[in-house]
Amino acid sequence: MDKQKIQHYGDELFEALRGRKAVAPITERESDFSIEDAYHISTRLLERRVAEGERVIGKKIGVTSKAVQRMLNVHQPDFGYLTDRMLHANGDALPASTEMIAPRAEGEIAFILKRDLIGPGVTNAQVLAATECVMPCFEIVDSRIKDWKIKIEDTIADNASCGVFVLGDTALTPRQFDLVSCGMVMQKNGEVVATGAGAAALGSPVNCVTWLANTLGEFGIPLKAGEIILSGSLVPLLPVAPGDHVHVSIGGLGTASVRFA
Repeated sequence: MDKQKIQHYGDELFEALRGRKAVAPITERESDFSIEDAYHISTRLLERRVAEGERVIGKKIGVTSKAVQRMLNVHQPDFGYLTDRMLHANGDALPASTEMIAPRAEGEIAFILKRDLIGPGVTNAQVLAATECVMPCFEIVDSRIKDWKIKIEDTIADNASCGVFVLGDTALTPRQFDLVSCGMVMQKNGEVVATGAGAAALGSPVNCVTWLANTLGEFGIPLKAGEIILSGSLVPLLPVAPGDHVHVSIGGLGTASVRFA
């Protein structure tokens, strides 16, 4: 894909984000559309956001669980960027009716880094040593692609379908917490709607962060000290709408909650 098209689609997705108007899948409009092209488009989208004053504060890993892969008909992880405008406080009322298109909630474990990680060759042990703490987290994904009719290239181009995210109020070092066997319970309006475990994300959330460090390392991009890394959903995507209240509890770690206005 040439630079002009990459800029066009990046700008189109930016306008879709700001205007809350979804666009047709790029994969339906471009027969020769590669994953590399998609990441270039996502970079253009990020450039537009940064030009408006947003600041990159972390990265997210998407499509890590088999459940999410089946739901979205994709078969590998992807990644996107987190900005300060995406971060909301625990318990906040999120403006779904005015700033989102088709939001869905994911329960995750967030990693806060205390030192840089630069791949390739990063190991799980190095990820754990570089992690300041882990926290319960909600990621609210939101596709700018119409009706969530996405292939892997579409979601990559759309910053891995990232919308906003919410961190819980508790934090532990990764050595204090079993990241593989921990259980997660998600409730919507007081009813249990999904359960999961740390192992749902590529076998362990640590595997996800290691994958990200090594994948980005191939492009010379580090994970930086102080960054927030969202390690991937432990449960299927949960559609949400204005008026909904969603709560997630991770055994041994804590809770996070969010309301939609």
